[in-house]
Amino acid sequence: MNGKVNLLLIAMLVVSSSSLHPIILVPGNGGNQLEARLTKTYKPSNPFCSRKWNPIVKDKDGWFRLWFEPTVLLSPFTKCFAERMTLYFDKGLDDFRNAPGVETRVPHFGSTNSLRYLDPSLKHITSYMASLVDSLEEIGYVDGETLFGAPYDFRYGLANAGHPCEIGSKFLKELNHLIENASISNGGKPVIIVSHSLGGLFVLQLLNRNPLSWRERYIKHFIALSAPWGGTVVEMLTFASGSTLGVPLVDPLLVREEQRSSESNLWLFPNPFLFNQEKSLVVTPYDTYTASDTVKFLDDIGYSEGVYPYTSRILPLMEQLTAPLVPVTCIIGKGVKTAETLIYGENGFDEQPEIVYGDGDGTVNLVSLLALESLWRSEKNQALKLISISGVDHTDILKNEVALVEITREINVINSQDTSMILLNRID
Repeated sequence: MNGKVNLLLIAMLVVSSSSLHPIILVPGNGGNQLEARLTKTYKPSNPFCSRKWNPIVKDKDGWFRLWFEPTVLLSPFTKCFAERMTLYFDKGLDDFRNAPGVETRVPHFGSTNSLRYLDPSLKHITSYMASLVDSLEEIGYVDGETLFGAPYDFRYGLANAGHPCEIGSKFLKELNHLIENASISNGGKPVIIVSHSLGGLFVLQLLNRNPLSWRERYIKHFIALSAPWGGTVVEMLTFASGSTLGVPLVDPLLVREEQRSSESNLWLFPNPFLFNQEKSLVVTPYDTYTASDTVKFLDDIGYSEGVYPYTSRILPLMEQLTAPLVPVTCIIGKGVKTAETLIYGENGFDEQPEIVYGDGDGTVNLVSLLALESLWRSEKNQALKLISISGVDHTDILKNEVALVEITREINVINSQDTSMILLNRID
């Protein structure tokens, strides 16, 4: 008996490279490089933004790194960055578009290259998934063979059925093909998808937009890191007053309009179907706003143009947290003070608010991180596992040693399932 147990332990803990299920990494908002090119129709708002000399570094075809670019730290160039990142909602097309004269592309699709560092020349300050990729390589994964990256234009989101969504839909098609090709190139093994933050919302939509037969064939497991299933109060701060996203020296008001224009940011508003509808999330001397008051909130902060895309394209998506009927593991941080209520004074939304904090991962509120537990409780055919790590914040989950151990351990267990089942059959 002891011999059998030891064999099982060995089979579960020692996973050969031939038994690895391919992994696809899907980043979060701002989690991969983004490149741009300016055409003759580009009209700069000031001389600093002239395409003749800004940016200085670009390739022979005019492409340059738009995100992350260190000149965003300097005020005149912050404006250039913001106007080039800004999206516009075209009512005639019922879809979002780049600013006139700005072309964008996502480099290195299929590889982890654009996920490791947002700027490879500034590795120390722009590291994103580098530590996670290193940890996966240590257990046998190889970039381009068993490990793949799915970067995307994170400014764009998805839309409810019946509405065009060119960029977001294109990404889902590319991700679909990447999953199929990764599986085929690895002997038909189904894929483990590992997402971070916003990436989890895209992945859940992808799974539920494919038939169950496709999911059962191509998906082994979905691991969601720090997924904002129900949005976050921090997004209301971003829309009201702008956010520097932790980048020093940047005036949040200079990037507020650009952040408001992002379709994916609308998707991250607090979900009225999950947040307590009696809970005040924003308080001013004249009004209070709950998760159900987003339309009024958008009007009152001076962004009424966001109301139509929010109500027609985004709000219906917030109800679509359907169980995909493939195994899901959520790995989250908790015990980090997270904005729960924003209190504004007489000077209005142009000033940063006083913040009342609650629990979460520093960015996403706990009610949002834990949403699937309550939503899927009665789903008999949905396997759901939660791993929570105290004191680990939203992005640090990709770098923290304890978090990386938990992530790789979960992947090893998933990879060991087939091996242990074969061994059990042989023992029986």
